[in-house]
Amino acid sequence: QQRADTLGVLNPIMRTPVMDRLCREGVLFTHAHTPSPVCVSARCSLIFGQYPARTGCFDNGYPMPETTPEHPTFMSALGQAGYQAHGVGKMHFTPNRHDLRGFETRDESEEGQARVEEDAYLTWLHRQGWGHIHDVNGVRGEMYYVPQPSQLPAWAHNSHWVADRSLDFLQGRDRSRPFLLWASFIDPHPPFAPPVPWNKLYRAPSMPLPKRPTDMENLWTFANRHQNRYKFRDQGIDDNLVRVMTAYYYATVSFIDYNVGRILEYLEASGQLDETLILWTSDHGEFMGDYNCFGKRSFLASAANIPLIARYPERFAVGQRVDAPASLVDVMPTLLAAAGVVAGQADGMDLADLARSPDGREMVFGQYQEGAYANYMALTRRWKYIYAASEGREYLFDLRTDPDETRNRAETVGYQGQTAQMRRALMAHLRELGHTAPLDGEAWRAYPRPQMPRDPDAGLLFQDAKWAEPYMHIPGYSDETSQEVSL
Repeated sequence: QQRADTLGVLNPIMRTPVMDRLCREGVLFTHAHTPSPVCVSARCSLIFGQYPARTGCFDNGYPMPETTPEHPTFMSALGQAGYQAHGVGKMHFTPNRHDLRGFETRDESEEGQARVEEDAYLTWLHRQGWGHIHDVNGVRGEMYYVPQPSQLPAWAHNSHWVADRSLDFLQGRDRSRPFLLWASFIDPHPPFAPPVPWNKLYRAPSMPLPKRPTDMENLWTFANRHQNRYKFRDQGIDDNLVRVMTAYYYATVSFIDYNVGRILEYLEASGQLDETLILWTSDHGEFMGDYNCFGKRSFLASAANIPLIARYPERFAVGQRVDAPASLVDVMPTLLAAAGVVAGQADGMDLADLARSPDGREMVFGQYQEGAYANYMALTRRWKYIYAASEGREYLFDLRTDPDETRNRAETVGYQGQTAQMRRALMAHLRELGHTAPLDGEAWRAYPRPQMPRDPDAGLLFQDAKWAEPYMHIPGYSDETSQEVSL
């Protein structure tokens, strides 16, 4: 859930010396976007190198395709080529979150596990004596967007554990084989809960207020309204709370930066740094109050523009910035090209080729959800086109004159031809991948408009960890009968 603007080289508030170093010594792709701005479908496109229109995974509730020799992930393809492939942390695989998906081994750490023994991080925490902490990644539900210090010390925090397990793998790996390591951090996902003293690294009065264009609600879709509701963020804006939220969000990013630095220090000390392709990216961004919205599930830049950095002196120039459109579907072909492995049916391209020839690609695409709830995107250097089926509406942003995406130009005089051109390109992309359900001839298929419930409390979610629910019972207080008071 890391936004693209949380790098020190782009944002003077941020303190990210490790990411900044990777940018100095590699290539930063400044116009990288997620192909699907939510966890599972983004990661599905990442591991298969394919757009959602091909994978059929459009949101968190959709299953990922089977991993087969004919339909490999980058992990399985590299494993077949002799690489020792290991994964640490959050993977969000569906329908079985414990699948290896081509990894030889995994150290699992996911949110909301049903049983402690299913999760390597939870198991480790309980062995360390921290079993009394039920919300190990922060208190969710009502406090999902309430910034909070972690209940764990820095050395036991999930971000530190991911680095520890990554270092364990690197130090104990099979030296006779090349390796693939995916270190996957849950943060900066809400709730924003950095450990002490990192929670004081940034202070609220110094934080900027969010981006709030004059007609920002005109840019909302149903997905914005829906997630603002169920995440307890649709009953007014408190700017002090938002600034604390920003400070804590930034702190979780800096803590990840520090822990990745520990991994890079080992690679450098052991003489492996320049021999290792390093890719830094995230599955999607975070609104953080921009447009008075929170979460993701949108192709506006706050939620869809992601960091993407590549360092590998053999294939990437030093200190280059590339503004050509890039995508998570490019990760698989980039990894496989560096290993000399054929990418198969990947929709993306080798980022090293894109860095050498930025004009070699005009457009990338995206999709979130399907049917009445769907959002689609087509993106070039200058233009971003979005179609929201929930609104039956098109959005066009001229990124040359409006880089902050504050004004919809889709129906503006002088822009309608460009709107039609981007629409045709997006529809052609969907047809090419065999996903024609959203189309009605040369037009978008019309669906009934989804509606928010009238009850302002309808849809609010509790997100308690399943394994901890039995321990939440307080005899005489949490019994159903104890809620009945006789007067």
